[in-house]
Amino acid sequence: MGDLRDPNFKRIDNLEKANAFIDEAVRELKKQIGNDKVLLALSGGVDSSVTAALLIKAIGKNLVCVHVNHGLLRKDESKQVIKVFKEELGANLIYVDAVDEFLDKLAGVADPETKRKIIGKEFIDVFAREARKLGDIKFLAQGTIYPDILESKGIKAHHNVGGLPEDLKFELVEPVKFLYKDEVRLVGLALGLKKEMVYRQPFPGPGLGVRCVGAITKERLELVRESDAILREEFAKCGLSEKVWQYFTIVPDYRSVGIKDNKRTFEYFVVIRAVNSVDATTATVEEIPYDILFKIRDRILNEVSGVNRVLFDITPKPTGTIEWE
Repeated sequence: MGDLRDPNFKRIDNLEKANAFIDEAVRELKKQIGNDKVLLALSGGVDSSVTAALLIKAIGKNLVCVHVNHGLLRKDESKQVIKVFKEELGANLIYVDAVDEFLDKLAGVADPETKRKIIGKEFIDVFAREARKLGDIKFLAQGTIYPDILESKGIKAHHNVGGLPEDLKFELVEPVKFLYKDEVRLVGLALGLKKEMVYRQPFPGPGLGVRCVGAITKERLELVRESDAILREEFAKCGLSEKVWQYFTIVPDYRSVGIKDNKRTFEYFVVIRAVNSVDATTATVEEIPYDILFKIRDRILNEVSGVNRVLFDITPKPTGTIEWE
């Protein structure tokens, strides 16, 4: 597609340039928004987090962040969002516990595309409901970044909080829309966000819903959440978190026979996925040393109740996709 950015735009490749971008962006945001309020759906992902931090610097409490917990987040993810943005950055943050709403709508649904559509529609419904409660807000902020714009022009339609009802008419605020992901990360660091938040790995929009393969249940969601937390903790300890592009666990809706404490078990299995990629169109499998794999295996089998097997997915993309659904 080529570069559609202003030819005078200086690529952000160091913190000095990131700070210069922040100064200019803050001036432009103040000019665009004035004393009005801005609404932002804050997922805790890199793009929405950097957008939030930039807007907090520009307009402070006039930014209203809505964080929706749909029950498909990683372990303690909502707690981290609240801690960073409400407690540390002083954001005007609204927390919405919609776990039961989402899981009720997803009950018994096994088809991956149907699950995605339900999750997307329910998110829009919950966000729209909260937006109406807040009254007259003129602006909607989105963490759109430059690759999103390129994709929408040449490959696929892209939107963040798309499909909002017609009665919610917002003027868009997209302060990082001409930045690539690596530039967004540098801006996040310059804004004071912690490295673990700025460099967090890609996370699918439907969250753990696509890693709880088959019909989603609270039981298997917890198995995914707990095993994923163990995997991330062990990768951080041994340095693999800096080396592997994306890593996570999957729990399919299938059980197998096993033995625990000399007794027959019929429990679920956990699949470990660890891949490297540049643009997600292809991916290679990271070679994990056996001693690390065995440690992760032992922790999952000992600490995650309801699991009796741990598998390692060695399939590249193609033929497999990065996610299982």
